[in-house]
Amino acid sequence: MKLKKQLKMSAAGIALASAFLAPSATLAQDVTLVSTDGTINVTGQFVSFENDTYVLRTALGDLRIASSSVICEGAACPTFDTVSADVIITGSEAIAIGMMPLLMTGFAANLDADAEITNTSATETIATLIDDGGFGDEIGSYLISSTSSEDAFQALLDREAMIGMSSRRITQDEARALRADGSGSMVSPEQERIIAVDSMVVVTHSSNPVQELTAEQLAGIFSGQIRNWREVGGTDRPINIISYEPGSANYEYFMSYVFGEDRPNIPVSGIAADDQAMSNVMFHDVNGIGYLGYAFQRGAQPVKLVNECGIATQPDAFSAKTEEYELSRRMYLYNRADTIDASGQAFLDYVMSDVADNVIGKSGFIDLGVVRRAQGESDPRRAALIEEIARYDIGFEGEIMNEMLEKMGEYDRLSTTFRFRTGSSNLDERGRLDLQRLITYLEEQPAGTKIAVVGFTDDVGPFEANRILAVERAGEVLNEIRAAGGDRIAGIELETLGFGEAAPSACNISERGRGINRRVEIWISNSTES
Repeated sequence: MKLKKQLKMSAAGIALASAFLAPSATLAQDVTLVSTDGTINVTGQFVSFENDTYVLRTALGDLRIASSSVICEGAACPTFDTVSADVIITGSEAIAIGMMPLLMTGFAANLDADAEITNTSATETIATLIDDGGFGDEIGSYLISSTSSEDAFQALLDREAMIGMSSRRITQDEARALRADGSGSMVSPEQERIIAVDSMVVVTHSSNPVQELTAEQLAGIFSGQIRNWREVGGTDRPINIISYEPGSANYEYFMSYVFGEDRPNIPVSGIAADDQAMSNVMFHDVNGIGYLGYAFQRGAQPVKLVNECGIATQPDAFSAKTEEYELSRRMYLYNRADTIDASGQAFLDYVMSDVADNVIGKSGFIDLGVVRRAQGESDPRRAALIEEIARYDIGFEGEIMNEMLEKMGEYDRLSTTFRFRTGSSNLDERGRLDLQRLITYLEEQPAGTKIAVVGFTDDVGPFEANRILAVERAGEVLNEIRAAGGDRIAGIELETLGFGEAAPSACNISERGRGINRRVEIWISNSTES
């Protein structure tokens, strides 16, 4: 099979790749070694590369730095012969750089093995797994290639990769092309996996006093209409816009959110090659504003976004898990049905396990594990609801909102939030996954724990009709939970509630906002702490 010929290698080839051969000769000139988390930069004259170690001549003398912890940047960086591996993973640089090194280390530990990770270039990393905690035999090699989400699907189509990484869902055209090539259904649970959530965070320098921006202000800045920080409540300094190349996944996702299809020419001060580069620029540029993945914030300051309806959303882990932060996106792994082998499947099974959640969290991304948040006095949604009640006084709408306020005092909210495909009563791809995680979470709760399945809608239609619809949709989810949980959750007390269009999480003026508001939340009695 073509794929296996490309991915598999002889024993001699493996030994050769492990040694990485001798790099090609380079001129004596400066290079920069950047740590994989982007926080350390060392510049010096390249001397040599030996035993997987860079030797740099600096003012402090010759420094020896292991290649497993850094990426070499500069014309004098050594180049390596082509590396083969048992499994090739290609695609999104956000996943490849931000998540994969720790996932490979965790995967190896889960197998009681050790992962020897070496950056063979600025865009490729190989993880070699050694059995018996690093003292045994090699049991697998995984080559991670950092390119783009688009390349992930092309590499799967060309059978040049076993697993594709993507920061967006596969398009219908991409799925059809792969299906026609014999790959199977790319949106089936066996081939499409949501492994984490990443929020696209608007960031400034840590010294910038601007803490939040409205949607109008954000559009004004990136269109060039607002050019000075004092125009949005900051100090008298010019605004430096840092963006990405047009066509890149980050650029398209952000610009679609800010401008839709009618996009202006952005007066950029600089172009970042990837999230890591953006993070480095924002750490130093006191006048800068940019946007990057949640995992790459580091020393930059995140900005709270206020939508057209005045609803503020904070780029934190809980709002990302619930997908109520409007700039959240799902991170995917894809595989063909006809080329995945035991080594690739073992890694995919690990990534989807609860064991991997902590590793994903440590990498800076938001895992899909279930967490709970109190709905007490400090909850911003509670405060907003109290303000809304004052508008309706004692009318029917006010009575429903008062009922919700009372129930919020009795229950905490879980991060599990169900949404449905447009025009369908079936859970979407995230919902199927969250259902199983919720069952596992509930199974660990004490007998008698009370769970409320709470429905909400958008504001299209009469208030009372929406309230009834919310209760019906909550009932559908409750039935799904009971069917999936069976005897495992026999001791859990379940009820349904519905509050219609009350307490919107997003603005109802767009289909995206209405889709966020059409949701079913899971609340857990706060009299029982897990």
